Amino acid sequence: MPGIHDFEARSLEGGLIRFSDFAGKVLLVVNTASRCGFTPQYRGLQALHRQFAGRGLVVVGFPCNQFGGQEPGGADEIAAFCERSYGVDFPMAGKVEVNGPDAHPVFAYLTEALPGVLGSRAVKWNFTKFLVDRAGRPIRRYAPTTPPETLAADIEALL
Repeated sequence: MPGIHDFEARSLEGGLIRFSDFAGKVLLVVNTASRCGFTPQYRGLQALHRQFAGRGLVVVGFPCNQFGGQEPGGADEIAAFCERSYGVDFPMAGKVEVNGPDAHPVFAYLTEALPGVLGSRAVKWNFTKFLVDRAGRPIRRYAPTTPPETLAADIEALL
């Protein structure tokens, strides 16, 4: 079975995000949306990025429109919103699906490795978070309601 470092994703700018470039780093992978009640979590994600990037954390956002149509914009609109509203400068993938037959391979992998409540594989809503250790092992899945700042201790333990 492939590991997280075997995957790639298109960035919002159209380039390639190679997860192999993150080998040896702790990853926090999050499905995001610009028009969601949890959208202010971008602030907390950016704070984690700012606090821990120098020690080996990489936050990777994956915009997704599967939940209530809360990410309707195109790549340029999403990028401008994230930077303007929250100062996001961590890697952002292009818009993806996280559930179903067209789920991005990163999410197919993470949801299989870290099922949710009662063993459910599906991502339930925007801002579901997945923490991956330096060896590429998925460690923990967090609900959309979990504020990013509460992940600091878990991240610290992996750094």
